[in-house]
Amino acid sequence: MRTLLSLILWCILFVLCWPLALIILMLYPLLWLVLLPFRVVGVTIELLFKLLSAVLLFPFRIIRAI
Repeated sequence: MRTLLSLILWCILFVLCWPLALIILMLYPLLWLVLLPFRVVGVTIELLFKLLSAVLLFPFRIIRAI
């Protein structure tokens, strides 16, 4: 559903202002490359919090299993 909505919005943008649509089309890969390190850092921090949560909650899981 999200892909279909994106396609419809893209077509509307292309019809209304095609130079802007072409500029966005050219700059999108560069923007993706610039934002890629932030995604990697976000995934790393998310996994770090999950690990910390698992380590802190481990004793309670053992007590509950007994």
